[in-house]
Amino acid sequence: MQSFSSSKQLVFIALVGVVLHASVTAATIDRQKAKPDADGKTLWYDCQDIGVRGKGWVETNTPYSRLPAKAQDLVSQPDWDLSHLSAGLQVRFSTASNVIHVRWGLIHRDLGMPHMPPTGVSGIDLYAKDKAGRWQFVANGRPTGVTNSVVLPGSPSHEFLLYLPLYNGVSSIEIGIPSDQKISVPDRPDTRGKPIVWYGHSITQGACASRPGMACTNMLGRRLNREIVNLGFSGSGVMDAQISTVIAELDASVFVLDCLANMRAEDVPVRVKPFIKTLRAAHPQTPILIVEEYQFANLQTHKGDLLRKEFDEIRAAGDPNLYWLDGHGVLGDDGDGTVDGVHPNDLGMARQADAFGRALLEILKID
Repeated sequence: MQSFSSSKQLVFIALVGVVLHASVTAATIDRQKAKPDADGKTLWYDCQDIGVRGKGWVETNTPYSRLPAKAQDLVSQPDWDLSHLSAGLQVRFSTASNVIHVRWGLIHRDLGMPHMPPTGVSGIDLYAKDKAGRWQFVANGRPTGVTNSVVLPGSPSHEFLLYLPLYNGVSSIEIGIPSDQKISVPDRPDTRGKPIVWYGHSITQGACASRPGMACTNMLGRRLNREIVNLGFSGSGVMDAQISTVIAELDASVFVLDCLANMRAEDVPVRVKPFIKTLRAAHPQTPILIVEEYQFANLQTHKGDLLRKEFDEIRAAGDPNLYWLDGHGVLGDDGDGTVDGVHPNDLGMARQADAFGRALLEILKID
């Protein structure tokens, strides 16, 4: 049985504080693309020119949208609206500058929520590699309005990762450096293999991390050194048929399906098999990880039993690449892992990343 339980006492050394190294080359961005400040001391580079990572599709309505433009007439309106929120999107760059300016515009005026701070909803996060090659938090850009500008410190490693907001959309984002410095873009070989495609609910999208870098998918992207396409849609990750055809276009190393919290019990027997059938038609051998509910208030529900029944039947019908993640203990067993009994805080996100990471390590056969 290919099933993963969060209660197993597994040593997680392979994820904690370890980066999988690969050969990296970088291309310098042409200074002619930059916009100088009035005094000419700072050059501003549009992140579109640097490159936005974490996107599954190139042809999107905006550079910071998560679904392709053609999906507008296919997916539900909530999915489409939420796809313009920049959860999981990031910018990777190198510079020797000792200061990093960032300015960004937001599409929504509401900067935070009652249970999630503005730093996570609408802020940006800067990470840099340390001497051991591990990603370390540098600073958070705190939003103060629809338009924002911050000055963050550089790093001796010169290699940076900038995370975009989790629950707001970005209309524009630029990185500024002194005019005597340059900015470069690492080529794609700095991450291993195909991306992980993660479809789910509000927790997948990032609720309620205090800042973008603390969202589970972003933590695992750093730990596994893999690009993760975040397709979390708050309240509307329900395995509807329309979005399954869109997701099936992506060539993933693993598909993670974490939707049960948003689904009604009566939808589970109707939607799960057709959704997986659509993925299997396009990707017969790609691993699919099915996730049980793991919110404290919702464990051991009738929905969970129904989902397990669907999983067992699909496996019995001859799908050896279907995996199950047990929800018990994913957020811990002390009640301290959430802000409201459902959505993880930073502690819960870290515990979730550990549980999902153990499963993904085994699925991906990473040593």
